Amino acid sequence: MLLPTEDLVLLHSPTFNGNEWNYVKECIDTGWVSSAGKYVDLFEKKLEEYTGVKRAIATCNGTAALHICLIMAGVNRNDEVLIPALSFVASANAVKYCDAIPHFIDSEEATLGLDLEKLDVYLNDITEIINEECFNKQTRRRIKVVMPMHTFGHPVRMDELLKVAKKYHLVVVEDAAESIGSYYKGTHTGGLGLLSALSFNGNKTITTGGGGAILTNDESLADLAKHITTTAKLPHKWEYNHDRVGYNYRMPNINAALGCAQLEQLPEFLEKKRVLANRYAEAFSNVDGVRFISEPINCKSNYWLNAILLDERYVSELEKILSMTNGSKIMTRPAWTLLNRLTMYSSCPAMDLSIASKIGSGLINIPSSITLAKNI
Repeated sequence: MLLPTEDLVLLHSPTFNGNEWNYVKECIDTGWVSSAGKYVDLFEKKLEEYTGVKRAIATCNGTAALHICLIMAGVNRNDEVLIPALSFVASANAVKYCDAIPHFIDSEEATLGLDLEKLDVYLNDITEIINEECFNKQTRRRIKVVMPMHTFGHPVRMDELLKVAKKYHLVVVEDAAESIGSYYKGTHTGGLGLLSALSFNGNKTITTGGGGAILTNDESLADLAKHITTTAKLPHKWEYNHDRVGYNYRMPNINAALGCAQLEQLPEFLEKKRVLANRYAEAFSNVDGVRFISEPINCKSNYWLNAILLDERYVSELEKILSMTNGSKIMTRPAWTLLNRLTMYSSCPAMDLSIASKIGSGLINIPSSITLAKNI
């Protein structure tokens, strides 16, 4: 296992062993460092090839990608969007950017993602279908989108989710921010919803420094997404004509250059992360009261962040464990604060969140950097 050293063992640090310097230097040498330049298009093409999704649109970060996905999915002011309470705050923030309402849903222990059976029962109780649209009988608001999040790279049970979405006339937008390199029954995450969002933040499996991407198999939505993420500017050699409200969300060329180099190494990164995850699974297999979070059945996870879950008998020890490990320069982190407990979202609608609460009280993320695989 990992032992304390003089240096801090980070939760997840980036690895730059490939062409990063060469590609970035080319951007600097040529002056193409902003949103125009060959690497943006090349990065999008490489993402399409890797994920098997028809179109990729590179953005400045993953939250921007989620925001545009929700706009493309038809989310309007005061609509409700179903999202897991156990998620990073960007999920709820993207909903609010649309002047819409996050509606918090419970998770399951097996995948850490949405509990689809519980969601089906809940929606059957609180919704009604009017003209093939879903409405919350309690708030009278339209429920437009369900947005699963593939937690720490572990895929949600998408077959069941798609059935629930069809039953209640919901659009599926996948929050695949953490799951580059993860597969559900052979399909890359982000390839089953109408749209999805990836993140390439500095702590992700591959990074562009700051960046994200929209994935979709719908060509018309992809064209529109690319247009509005580029300030909705109409093509012209010199005129500044814009035909709708747009966003300055395109990824800069210098970041895309970094991403191209990182994508070239992704298979190696994933292999090393699996080695690390397997070793963790072995190490924790005989530890009483601790379960290592493994990939779901019929899935292949990227193991972005490895995690353990404390048995309910030991959740009272969570703070002590975090204090001891971080005091020993081994970075560990608890789960995110459940989104419904954040001040700005405390009044949003929510179902019973007992399992998400249970997970949140006992989950610990442990060091997951690719470089750690060589130390075990």
